[in-house]
Amino acid sequence: MAARRPRPLVIDTDPGIDDALAILLALASPEVDLRLVTTTHGNVELAQTTDNALRVLHLAGRSDVPVAAGAAESLVYPQPERAGHVHGQTGLGGAQLAPSPAAVDPRPAVVALAELLLASEEPVTVAAIGPWTNVALLLATYPQAAARIDRLVLMGGSASRGGNVTAAAEFNVWADPEAAARVLGSAVPTVLVGLDVTVPTVLGEDGIARFAAAGPVGATAAAILQQYVDHARSSYGTTGVVVHDALALTEAIVPGTLGTVRRDVVVDTTRGAGRGQTLVDRRAVSDSPTAVDVAETVDSAAAVEFLVSRLAGLAARAR
Repeated sequence: MAARRPRPLVIDTDPGIDDALAILLALASPEVDLRLVTTTHGNVELAQTTDNALRVLHLAGRSDVPVAAGAAESLVYPQPERAGHVHGQTGLGGAQLAPSPAAVDPRPAVVALAELLLASEEPVTVAAIGPWTNVALLLATYPQAAARIDRLVLMGGSASRGGNVTAAAEFNVWADPEAAARVLGSAVPTVLVGLDVTVPTVLGEDGIARFAAAGPVGATAAAILQQYVDHARSSYGTTGVVVHDALALTEAIVPGTLGTVRRDVVVDTTRGAGRGQTLVDRRAVSDSPTAVDVAETVDSAAAVEFLVSRLAGLAARAR
């Protein structure tokens, strides 16, 4: 039997510590072929997220993967604040990654993504792990291309845990609720990987030590994570870290990793205390064409082991 070809993958991202690990996880996984990285505002400003994406790809020896810069700001209202207090002022903690020899793709992110989707002979998975502004713009400006998305895996939202940046809202949705409303209201096949499954999935210091010992790439990944570890210890009194974006990428790489249920989801776009909340109707399974596969269950130990073993393997190969 012939080996299955890797599925084309695009990552839309705002690196970001856990975004960096997610990119490395994709590069470590033979099930997917990372064809494009598009960047957006979010954890830090767009210029910084774009430079960070280039540096992370270069770290893994994959400067050949194009990086296209996207939305610098939210669709309607400016993002109230960035997340430098969590990710460090550069977005990659205190780690110093070498600059990439590659230049930024001259195309706007939405154009680069649309052209890739329209040209691909195979179904393309898009994993959006920052604010979803670029995806919303794709839906509005290139609907024919958006219809070619095989599967949209979104990191964001929460069905039952409340928010992590306000009482109601998770960061990626809070950063651009209008974009989130457009994306979750589309008919693109979508998996929503929210706080319900990411928060219980904790990467501990022993796991970090395993890939740190595997080679320089792993050691650098561990150094990027140190800011996260320090923040978790000082803010929550814990020694493990929740790597939200890596879990979303795990589902993109191995569909079915997470237990999902089709639900109707709407986003609060008002200007009150509920702004950015994902209102998930858990009363019944939905058969609506705009329903979303909401991740509700996870084997956290297996997901952490998947991340650690893949990053250790990548680090060992890059020695």
